[in-house]
Amino acid sequence: MGGMSARCPQCGKPMVEAYKPFCSKRCADVDLARWLRGDYKIPVVEEEPDDDEDQ
Repeated sequence: MGGMSARCPQCGKPMVEAYKPFCSKRCADVDLARWLRGDYKIPVVEEEPDDDEDQ
């Protein structure tokens, strides 16, 4: 990987293989809590229905 070490997405410390991609159980738990709380959202673009459809 070109000598670059992976970093924890939560705190930026070097990744630990046992907690990949995080550096510790704490950072993994913080990330899980954020998912469960709904902090991470995937934006959705609602499409408007076509006026000429089903008419």
